Amino acid sequence: MIALRRKALPRWTIAGILLIAGACAPVTQASGDGSSGSSGKSADRVLTFAFESIRDRYLTDVRVDQLALEGMRGLSAIDPALTIQQGETGRIFVKYQDRQAAEYAPPAGDDSRAWAGLIMALAKDAQTLSPPMAKAGDEKIYEAVLDAVLAKLDIFSRYAGRAEAADHRAARNGFGGIGVRYDVHPEDIVLTEVLPDTPAATAQLKVGDHVTAVDGLPLAGLDQNEISHRLRGPVSSLVALTLRRGGDQPPSSLTLRRGHIVPQTVTMDIKDGIATIAIASFNQDTAANVTRGVVAAKASPGFKGVVLDLRGNPGGLLDQGVAVADLFMDHGRIVSTRGRHPASMQIYDAKPGDAGEDVALAVLVDGKSASAAEIVASALQDAGRAVVVGTNSFGKGTVQTVIRMPNDGEMTLTWSRFFSPSGYALHGLGVLPTVCTADEHADVKALLASLSVEQSVVPAEIAGWRAVAVDAGESRGKMRATCPAAKHAGAGAAVDAAVARQILEDRGLLAQALALTTPVATASSDHLPGSLQAR
Repeated sequence: MIALRRKALPRWTIAGILLIAGACAPVTQASGDGSSGSSGKSADRVLTFAFESIRDRYLTDVRVDQLALEGMRGLSAIDPALTIQQGETGRIFVKYQDRQAAEYAPPAGDDSRAWAGLIMALAKDAQTLSPPMAKAGDEKIYEAVLDAVLAKLDIFSRYAGRAEAADHRAARNGFGGIGVRYDVHPEDIVLTEVLPDTPAATAQLKVGDHVTAVDGLPLAGLDQNEISHRLRGPVSSLVALTLRRGGDQPPSSLTLRRGHIVPQTVTMDIKDGIATIAIASFNQDTAANVTRGVVAAKASPGFKGVVLDLRGNPGGLLDQGVAVADLFMDHGRIVSTRGRHPASMQIYDAKPGDAGEDVALAVLVDGKSASAAEIVASALQDAGRAVVVGTNSFGKGTVQTVIRMPNDGEMTLTWSRFFSPSGYALHGLGVLPTVCTADEHADVKALLASLSVEQSVVPAEIAGWRAVAVDAGESRGKMRATCPAAKHAGAGAAVDAAVARQILEDRGLLAQALALTTPVATASSDHLPGSLQAR
């Protein structure tokens, strides 16, 4: 298995915004010093910023007063004995242990600042009644309020406090570290992987090395998060490790300079001329690493094609999903996004000149393939560039914008839906494979036989898939049952791979399979790159 790394390619961006499809969004930065708020105006500012951001950017129209009332009720997550209700006249009543404790006049419906101030005043008053509330700092209050607000909107909108948000940014953009993976033991950590082209690799750290201390502080008894915090730090800063290598060797000290570490998301394996490129998720280096893999695969002896494995991929950065699809397309629509905010209305088209435009291609998906992974699969299927094999994908067809808060937390907010090149909304529907492997008893020979143009039901199913309305929930649910979503591992995963490889081995079968799902406007052998046409 080859781990792929290279300098990032230029990114598809929307000015001023971070977009996540999955686990796709540019980051909107809040003004302010980034310090955690203390009770008072700075605390009000965090909730004011949140309410205004939701009001202006959420996928559908929302009212500030309804957001604020839901947020107030969220305080009961801190102390269930605290209840908040709005009376018929609009006044807000607070009860503690079923006894009325306070009453407040509501602000004007759209006054974000006034509603934020009321919530913080209510929380402060509740601290005189409730011991759990008295112990809760501002961060705990933000979490309770915004968790309640965002949960009411949809399952993908969420809030992360300062520490969690820092972890999310590290996963997306990288962090200052040394480039190792490890297992935690009671007395130390044991290295399980040393990533290439990292400070750890340069220092010749090895799998099996024991690290007993970082900067002179023992690791015994620490958990994963505490150890990670010690190993990470600003890029170019120094970190001292105490190492134990081998049974009888004394401990040694080693000082490394931290580098910019981006988690590896791409691996490649080449067998019998077919490269399997697996993408675990989409971060800032994904497209560059897939490009590197394709270039290396094409240079390998007897190269026949690529299996792009997106099974289990929850998504990630929208621009990286777009760039991966573009790698294999020389023209045509990749995806479009539509929301309420003007900046959410975007169109992404392929540009010519990429390394993968002439390769034979199959894409593997399963019930855990979501968001940016679905953008890639649907774009390549609709363009007639790839045969999709597996089960129905997850159906996560919304885009989230990641908004950096004044307290350095993050709010991930759903702000648009994405639509495939043929026009269908992926949300709640997903991508229908050309070859469905959901039947665990099906064998490879039977699955390949289903590609016969004369007997295949795929064209009719795909036509219905592309025509169903976004709000036809019942119809969309029935369609998903055509090829039930499932997580593929073990025997199921092996069948997926075998089907894909056999299709790539046979150019005639590949052309036949592509014709089943290519839209009528482009369904001809002339649509295929020359090297992919049946001879």
